[in-house]
Amino acid sequence: MERDAALDRVEAIVDAVESETLPVPVREVWVYGDVALGLDPLDRLDVYVTKDILLRGDPDAAGEFEKSHGVKGVGKSIRAEWAREHPDAIRANANGYAAPEKCLAAHLLPDDGEPVHLEVCNASFEDNVTQRLKGAVSREAYEQILDPRGVCLYADGQRSPSAMKKLRNGEFAFPTLTGALEMLGLESDEAETAVETMRTYRAEQTGTTVRGDVV
Repeated sequence: MERDAALDRVEAIVDAVESETLPVPVREVWVYGDVALGLDPLDRLDVYVTKDILLRGDPDAAGEFEKSHGVKGVGKSIRAEWAREHPDAIRANANGYAAPEKCLAAHLLPDDGEPVHLEVCNASFEDNVTQRLKGAVSREAYEQILDPRGVCLYADGQRSPSAMKKLRNGEFAFPTLTGALEMLGLESDEAETAVETMRTYRAEQTGTTVRGDVV
């Protein structure tokens, strides 16, 4: 993916988060990995979104959408207002319940298989980097580690006035991935093993992917 196209996609995501009704409230938008490092082209664009809990739901909508779309939980896990405006973008998990991460992907990303990964979690990027690292190391599931080298573009209703410009100019400086993991507490050998596992897993991913996480 060409860098300019990737950053245009990122800017469109931030614009949507800032100005549009989304399936769930969004508190943070980050990019991480290759795009944060200034690489061009990118193998994949990695975007991290922190979603907030839906506080004012619409329980009456649940029955309506279960009947019309066969999807449970509308008005509880995703906004009924959004579902009515974007019925074709409603997505469900394997249990038939509205899946916020899949609905966000359907809203924020084009349906053309761009090499974009959208990571959606209720925790901030920095908190989840730590939690995922602990869990992945304890299970030796290194492919689940989040690359900690990230840039925050939007937080708590405000977009960064300078982050996008710095991204376009390649002004951010980060350590190697091995070095970043060592800074988070991994020993050198384990960090190298983790990086190789992460790279292999990443190379196997194709098209648009989305992952929902709860911390």
